[in-house]
Amino acid sequence: MSLVRKFATVGGATLGSRVLGFARETLMAAALGTGPMADAFYAAFRFPNLFRRLFAEGAFNAAFVPLFAKEIEAGGIEGAKRFSEEVFGVLFSVLLLLTIAMELLMPLIVAWVIAPGFVGDAEKFDVTVELAVVMFPYLMCMSLTAMLSGMLNSLHHYFAAAVAPVFLNVMLIGALGLALWQGASPLDTAWYLSWGVLGAGLLQMAVLYAGVRHAGIRIGFRRPRMTPNVKRLLWLAFPAAVTGGITQINQIIGQMIASTKDGAISVLQYADRVYQLPLGVVGIAVGVVLLPELARALKGGQEREAGNLQNRSMEFVLFLTLPAAGAIWVISDEIVRVLYERGAFGTETTAIVAGTLAIYGLGLPGFVMIKALNPGFFAREDTKTPMRITLFSVLLNCILAVTLFPLFHERGIATAEAVSGWVTALLLFVTLVRRGHWPLEKALAWRIARLLIATVVMAVALNYASLYLADRLAPASPLYEQVSALGLLVVFAMVVYFSVAFLIGGADLGMLRRNLKRKAKAAPPEEGSPE
Repeated sequence: MSLVRKFATVGGATLGSRVLGFARETLMAAALGTGPMADAFYAAFRFPNLFRRLFAEGAFNAAFVPLFAKEIEAGGIEGAKRFSEEVFGVLFSVLLLLTIAMELLMPLIVAWVIAPGFVGDAEKFDVTVELAVVMFPYLMCMSLTAMLSGMLNSLHHYFAAAVAPVFLNVMLIGALGLALWQGASPLDTAWYLSWGVLGAGLLQMAVLYAGVRHAGIRIGFRRPRMTPNVKRLLWLAFPAAVTGGITQINQIIGQMIASTKDGAISVLQYADRVYQLPLGVVGIAVGVVLLPELARALKGGQEREAGNLQNRSMEFVLFLTLPAAGAIWVISDEIVRVLYERGAFGTETTAIVAGTLAIYGLGLPGFVMIKALNPGFFAREDTKTPMRITLFSVLLNCILAVTLFPLFHERGIATAEAVSGWVTALLLFVTLVRRGHWPLEKALAWRIARLLIATVVMAVALNYASLYLADRLAPASPLYEQVSALGLLVVFAMVVYFSVAFLIGGADLGMLRRNLKRKAKAAPPEEGSPE
């Protein structure tokens, strides 16, 4: 399967999840708006979500996948199975102890980490603690799910791992639908959502376990032991966890600061959901596929192939995210109005969320580039370098957020995250180039410059088009007219961008054809291994 087809497989599944995520957030906006229960739920959910990114997705995609790929190359499926069981025994035991400790310490954690600004509001604080207690076991489920996802990705079974997040959105949409149908209070709605999160974690874990068994590996429980393989994994995993969770780390810092202003956490969450669509579809797809492909190429001594994989990934990333960033900047008001403005979500809230979203849009290419650049380190089992860069970025984000929040409120938080994201991407890229791990291509540089021109042309044209359709996009217009008008703007922007990009040489059919037909020259699988 070609690199782009693999991106499309993961990206398509992620797109389905993100579309359902929009449906979920639309219902959330109607049911809770930016009220105190919305703040409480989002604050409580952010904490297990942070740990999921730190100890699950980041650590296992960065540390587990290269080691698992090495075991497949060296010992076949049996060796990989043994390694997986060793890791599973240790991971399960550590997560169980962590979950118990966090449940007992949750009031202190909410007061000092999750939302220190809630301490002065006793009801809001108590609800946040109770919701966090219900949802924290989600971390344990998702950490084990991330391990299973890493196994499937290494075996080139991408779809099951990518589609698993759909179940979270389905469960939460069901919870919100029940709450709206019953006319439930905001507090009861928050409780329905919290139990929905826990149920979704259990369901996702079950689906991924079935996927691993279908791929030919049955994992049994082993007594936890610190074997050399497990020690190596932990040695790589800690810095990888910090690096892989940079976005979540910056968001939790933003949440801590934003908790001092009513409704600010919800504003950041609604804006975050929109820009997460292109970030998820493109960035996560590239990160998930590129890491095992790079690891395989490097283990086979194919440096030239590894360099080609990296350049093609960057080409793919910017080809799709530059126009997304331009469109978000130009029509952020229209996007937020159509998606959210109903029920408890009013016109004034639309303006605040749209301004925050526009700034996130400018940071989007940087966020996605990080996903494409980190595998260049992780595949070489170097997790410390990106960790150092990440720590610098987190410090920069803290300084900017504290400085800008009193002046620009939610927009200040978004600006801090966008700037730190771009700084991280640039430092990662420069480091790879200096080490000779990223062969520069003049053709790629020229192509990116032309893509920037196409993006500017598209943004100008989109601005005029949005003015032409302003009446249909007005709050007084029926929802179907707003949705159709927004759809027309999206289609118009795509036509303009792709036409200009192909016309001036930012992209060409030959480039797409080569990427679609090209197969990775990875080492052949062991006999009996899944293709």
